[in-house]
This record gives sequence, structure tokens and C-alpha cells, in this order.
Amino acid sequence: MRHIQDLTQDLIKDHTVSDTQKSSDPSNASVAEAQPVKGRNYTLFMLVLIFASSHVDRQIIAVLAESIKLDLLLSDSQLGFLIGLSFALFYATLGIPIAFLADRKSRKNIITAAVIIWSFMTALSGLAANYLQLALARIGVGIGEAGSSPPSHSMISDLFPLEQRARAMGIFASGINLGILIGFLGGGWIDQLYGWRVAFFVVGIPGIILGIVFFFTVKEPPRSRGHQPHSGTMIANIVQCFRTMMSIPSQRHILIGCTIANFVGYGTLYWNGVYFRRILDLSPAETGMILALAGGVIGAFGNIFSGWVTDKLGAHDRRYYVWTTALAKFIGIPLTVTFYLSDNIPLVFVIICIGGFLAGFSLPSSFAMTQSLMPPAQRALAASLLLFTINIIGLGLGPFCVGVLSDLLTPAYGEAGLRYALVSVSMLGIWGGYHYIRAGRTLRDDLARQNG
Repeated sequence: MRHIQDLTQDLIKDHTVSDTQKSSDPSNASVAEAQPVKGRNYTLFMLVLIFASSHVDRQIIAVLAESIKLDLLLSDSQLGFLIGLSFALFYATLGIPIAFLADRKSRKNIITAAVIIWSFMTALSGLAANYLQLALARIGVGIGEAGSSPPSHSMISDLFPLEQRARAMGIFASGINLGILIGFLGGGWIDQLYGWRVAFFVVGIPGIILGIVFFFTVKEPPRSRGHQPHSGTMIANIVQCFRTMMSIPSQRHILIGCTIANFVGYGTLYWNGVYFRRILDLSPAETGMILALAGGVIGAFGNIFSGWVTDKLGAHDRRYYVWTTALAKFIGIPLTVTFYLSDNIPLVFVIICIGGFLAGFSLPSSFAMTQSLMPPAQRALAASLLLFTINIIGLGLGPFCVGVLSDLLTPAYGEAGLRYALVSVSMLGIWGGYHYIRAGRTLRDDLARQNG
């Protein structure tokens, strides 16, 4: 963990007052300038660990899925609902009212409560005796995790100015990869040695401790100048925020592109563990190690690199904040198709490592641009609406649709039905990349209108 904090401090540097004063985000520059460098880096470090914890608890089920299927005698459609939709329905839906509170109440307290709840429910998953009980436990995990991301995004936007925000979001998004590394690697080995139930216990309990440490060591940062939550009911605020997002052309295309990218990303990621075991006949430990290396280690470099490179290129031309994402998606599509049609294990390993690196390009830029394009008073709510769409459609429907397609194709193709289902979903990445291209056409003007 100390290495992660050092990396955070190295990557997010204080550019001195003169650099901060050059920020094109006047609502945030004076706030970021006033933050002690060590304090804001420590806060980001803790947010990364909490985000990682959420993804350990969220994604460990992907490497345990085949064992759960065999133990509880599930179909692929049931498995797809269990690993995606049952979690995403509550995770995405409750994120909106929680974000509404995060624009008004202590974000630190909301995050603390969230991490303790989801960690407890993850541990409880190990006691499930049947499909319904496990689904209810996963719903509990989704309820807890709903309280993490929107207030985290809001805190980061108050700690870092526009010129450093994509890098900060990239470091924050690397929590996904750290979670994948721990969840897949630990989950695979524990499943093979002790069974899937023990794996849930092992990853759930430490999160409770992390929540307590966060509460006692992190300070709530002051909000950006100009932050004034809108009056009115929550529904009215949600509608107003959504209309604002849809009225900004680049934000509209970012929302659509990010949703499609996550439909493909979650739909394939959550089934890769099953694919390796069922189609390529790998053991749980082998599967966990490959997924941990590709998604955890290499994917983390992709997240951090994408944030760094988009900030560098974006300093010269703001359109590169989204165009780099589009390029990554277009490069990844033929590689993904080759990945699912090949039985050559070394080739599959190389491709999944490249894919893990490229997968990190959509979230940092999408998160950062949403925080930069939206008014300060709507940032947490806008983050929750973005997360709502990418999680309901991406995390919820992505894995579920792959499972349904697999069941539909299995009578004709046998176990290869899963392979063709994954190829079909992967091709939708072309559509997602197109919307990032469209977003770039108006991004400079949209940023100028919001940030002056």
C-alpha cells in the first residue's frame, strides 16, 4: 500500500501556485491551490484503496462463477443475472439519491458507511445455501457500493484542477485494476484450495477495517467556489441534471460512448473466467493468475497512462481527451475477436494483456470530462447519472446478455456458444468508439463555455 501512495504522490505533483493560477477551471483552481499536497494525495490514495475494495468484492464472483454454477446447478442466464444484473440494479439506482446527498452532506461519512456495508454483505455471500440467498447477498453488495463512486468523484474534483484531473481520475480508476488483481488472483487460488465460499469471507472482512481507517484519517475537502446545490425535490434535481447533460453535445456523446464501452467491457470481463475454464480448460488458479495479470497489473498501467497521455495531449488540443479513447476502442476490436476465436494459449495471453491495457482508456477521460463539463453544484449527481447508465446497461445487461446469448447458441454450437456470444457483444465496441469521435467535435467549445 505504501508503494501505491508513493506512486500517487509522484504522479500528482504540486505544480506551484503559478501553474495552479493558470487553471482554466476558475471554480476549482482556488480550492485546489489551498489544499496541502500531502493531504490531497493521501485522500486520493485512500479513495483508490476503497475503490479497489469495491472491485475486489464486485468482481471476485467472475472468477468464482464456474464453481458457483456447478455447485448450485445454474444455467448461463441465471449466472449472468447473478454476476451482473442483480448487483447493478441496486448499485446504479441507489447511486442517484446518494449522489444527491453527496452534493449536500459529508462525502467522507457516506463513503465510510458504504464500504462497511458492502464488505459485510460480501462476507455474508459465503454463507449462501442457494441461488436466491446468494442473489440477495449480491444485492446487498450493490446497495453498499452505490455510496462510493459519486462522492469520490466529487471529492477529487475539489482537490485537483482541470489540468491535473484526468491524471487524478486515472489513478483513481486504477483502483479497478488493483481490485481485479486481488480479486482474481486471490479468488482463483482460494477457490481451488478451499472453495468459493471461503473466498468471499477472505475478501470481505478487510474492507470493514479499511472503512474505519478512512473515517478517522481523511478530512472532508472544502467544496469548489460556486458550489450551491439546486433547491427542489430530488426528482426535480435529477431531471434538471440529466437535461443539462443532454444539452451539452460532447457530454451527451461521452455518456453514450462510455455506456456502450462498458456494456462490452463488463459483458466480456465477467465471462472471461468462465471462458478460460470452460472453453480453454484452465484451472481456477491459472484463470485467476491470467486475469489478475492482464486486468490487475497491466490494466492499472493502462488507466494511469491514459490519464497521463490525455492530460498531455489535451493541453495542446482538448479533443484528445476523448479521441484517445476512441482510438483505443478501435484498436481493441479486432484483437478481441481474435482472442475469442483462438485456442492458442500463448496468443490468447498476449492479446488479453494488450486488451487489459487498452481497457483503461475510457473511464478516466469520461469521468474527468463529466466533472469538467458539468456545473460544480451538479458534479456528484452527474457522476451518479453517468454511473447509472453504464452500470445498468453495462454491468447489468452486459453479462446478462452474454449469458442469454450463450444459452441460445448452445443447442447449435455446444460449449462454443459462449465463444460466439462473446464475439457478438465485442463487435459493439465500434459503436462506442464512434460516439467518442463525435464528442471530440464539440468538446473544446463546451469546455470553454463551462470553464471560461
